[in-house]
Amino acid sequence: MPGHHPARSRRPTERKGDVRERAILDTCEALLAQKGYDAMTVGDIAQGAGITRGALYFYFGSKQEVVTALVARTVEHLWERSRATAETDEPRQAIAAAMRRTVELWNEHGLVMRTAIDLSLTVPEIGELWRHTADLFITAITAVLERAGVQAGAEPDQASAMARALCWMIERTFYHASQESREKLQKASSTCEHIWLISAGLTA
Repeated sequence: MPGHHPARSRRPTERKGDVRERAILDTCEALLAQKGYDAMTVGDIAQGAGITRGALYFYFGSKQEVVTALVARTVEHLWERSRATAETDEPRQAIAAAMRRTVELWNEHGLVMRTAIDLSLTVPEIGELWRHTADLFITAITAVLERAGVQAGAEPDQASAMARALCWMIERTFYHASQESREKLQKASSTCEHIWLISAGLTA
């Protein structure tokens, strides 16, 4: 038709606010490595993100709120990994995949997760995020144990109780190993995987 032009396909553009918020969170993660939570300031975060303090306060009311948002972003990746683990049919493969993904995430964001653990008892929002994440992992681990033949239930030798113990053992092991080196993380993964296999009765 004369004068008619087909609509051009357009890539969805990221909103300016989303770009700024990501810059703030990325800067916060970098500053955790450079200065640590206690030493970094709102001014440091704003400067690193290329905005004024006033502009930062448009998005977050305090340093604590920035860190909470950073933890929330990171645990979304944890949630995705726990769902993937729960959906893998063969228990040995599920355990190996879970530990591989855990190592990857601790290598990428171990400092954020250590900060989350450190603040979980004093910052209620972070504590709630971390407990919810643990609950999702416990559910995923329980599903793997049950598929391996462990009896369902909350008694010490049953799946949900064993899954809870495994979850917190993995958290503590990776928390300490991540403070040393990637090699320590890999060794921690092998240890945790072996214990999980033993718990599932899959070592023979």
